[in-house]
Amino acid sequence: MKSAPATLAFVESPVQLLNLLEWAHTATTDLTVVVLSPLDPMSRGQLRRVAELARDEGVTVRWEEARGGVAAPFKTIGGLAPLLRRADRIVIGDPFSRYVQLLLTITGARDLTVVDDGTATMEFIAQLAAKEPLVRWHRRGRRSPRDLLFAPMSSAARRRLTPSGSRTVEVFSSMPVRDAPPGLTVTANDFAWTRSRFGPPRITRTSDLVGTSLVETGVVDCDRYIAAVTALARTHNVTRYFAHRRESTEKLHRLHAETGLEIVRPDLPLELIARRGPIGRTIVSFPSTVVHTLPLALVGTEVRVAVCDIDPNWLTETASPRAQGFLAGVTGTARDVQRLGPMNAAAGGA
Repeated sequence: MKSAPATLAFVESPVQLLNLLEWAHTATTDLTVVVLSPLDPMSRGQLRRVAELARDEGVTVRWEEARGGVAAPFKTIGGLAPLLRRADRIVIGDPFSRYVQLLLTITGARDLTVVDDGTATMEFIAQLAAKEPLVRWHRRGRRSPRDLLFAPMSSAARRRLTPSGSRTVEVFSSMPVRDAPPGLTVTANDFAWTRSRFGPPRITRTSDLVGTSLVETGVVDCDRYIAAVTALARTHNVTRYFAHRRESTEKLHRLHAETGLEIVRPDLPLELIARRGPIGRTIVSFPSTVVHTLPLALVGTEVRVAVCDIDPNWLTETASPRAQGFLAGVTGTARDVQRLGPMNAAAGGA
């Protein structure tokens, strides 16, 4: 029987897989990656492209249709259980994922690593330090009966991800980490693998704008968002809009009709797109992961990253009470970026 890999990793998004490759670039290990495939086509397409890059690096990639029907989770977990029980290290990309939380209850691995899932990593560390339930920031205050049902599993995962005398926990992150719990090892992700494999990019004379799924998650009002994009495009000579993989087709059609921007659906995470080029001389973004990652991926180039704050008036009535503070923290802790006040974006808007 073939022995289990020394390290077994679980990813559910292209960004997680990219950051796993960055982690593997710094680690010496026999790595097998399990892709717990999502359902939306954009995420699946990007994941397949990044999986190709991973295989080119000699990484074993196992693709699981983990959500393909009622029986899929049982089949996936049953097939993975032997590997989980024998793995020396487990690497995960989303500690908030119920799927991952369930898998953590099966493994006996003594070494755990969490690679970046974007800005959610900041919230994960804060909740771990405060011994709070692992709940995504935009869902705070809206706990459903389903959330309550899975609460015991979430609590068990939090305990599993807390360092102890018999268990090491590492966070591999490009995010700013403050007030980490005792014993947690934090390793900086500086995108060394991305910079060694791609670029430097050709830089255009115009600007690019990075889209966000804050409308789709119910945090930001759609009309306010489109008004802000319109104003930013006019002010900063933006010609392309890089859509987030979870942005709706309807919203993107409206953005194109009202702004005239070229809508780009990236087939890879933006860090790789930007590094390969061509890319705008200025990249404008709302508070998101890329205001932390792009300056690292593009270090040594002349590309400038600018971030537009979210005006509290843009938030929906159903937005989490944590939303404004969290988004402000994402912007305020970003390094090597230009700050754009929200009124700049609102000028001329609705």
